[in-house]
Amino acid sequence: MSPHEHTFGELNQRDRIKKFLEMGQTLTRLNAWARLGILEAPARISELRAEGHNIKTNMVTVRNRYGHKVSVAEWSMGDTNEK
Repeated sequence: MSPHEHTFGELNQRDRIKKFLEMGQTLTRLNAWARLGILEAPARISELRAEGHNIKTNMVTVRNRYGHKVSVAEWSMGDTNEK
């Protein structure tokens, strides 16, 4: 665990996601669970958007555990000057 990840545990789920995205990282459901301990990331993303945060969604293709290609949402923090 990096020193940055240790500090995430002191924040609520929305703030963990916000901080992670503000650091220039991208987030999916999978790495939200693995890196931040957040199971319902889409709900937190929705809440952050409702608060006015510019969070972009990009659909990416990954392989699931059975080797099938599936699309998942990948979130990133948009430019604060963009509308």
